Amino acid sequence: MGVATRTAGAADRDQVAALLDTAFHDDPVSGWVFPEEEHRRAVHGLFMGCFLDAALAGGRVDLLEDGSAAALWLSVPAGEPEEEDDMPALMRRTADPDNERAELVGRLTGAIHPTERAHAYLLLIAVAPDRQGEGLGTALLTPVLEQCDRDGLPAYLEASSARSRELYLRLGFADRGEPLRLPGGPLMWPMWREPAAG
Repeated sequence: MGVATRTAGAADRDQVAALLDTAFHDDPVSGWVFPEEEHRRAVHGLFMGCFLDAALAGGRVDLLEDGSAAALWLSVPAGEPEEEDDMPALMRRTADPDNERAELVGRLTGAIHPTERAHAYLLLIAVAPDRQGEGLGTALLTPVLEQCDRDGLPAYLEASSARSRELYLRLGFADRGEPLRLPGGPLMWPMWREPAAG
């Protein structure tokens, strides 16, 4: 599938944040973090905006030209982080200070994040709900994964639904260890992709 893609910048923030909010509104993990529908509508966009700000500041955001899909990437070096990750606490402070789960999800995924090798980290990929199932996610991710293959660079992510896990399996990712079960909530699947040889 040929799609036009560009790198998003600060001027695209509102558009991409709205896409993330809409695409993940009914995601199992978002439903666990914000179980009350009305409250989720009020704060979910702020929560998703934290991921976007991290990618805009220290990574890359790939955006389809028509705005229907976006992928947020970070480059993660090998080795244990020198400082504690303040992102989970920032997400809670920004979106929902009284909600422990807004921080806990980041703490739990951070605890299982691999550190032994440098890798490309797919923080999030979002496809507009009315465009899901058209292959846009594959089209958006394939060029980056092909570059990872050329560079000999692994890739990592956490799948937040069984449906997204199936997509990642088709793209060469494999489960990395046991799924993470959020307390009283859904599973998340840590997944790793070795670069293709040659």
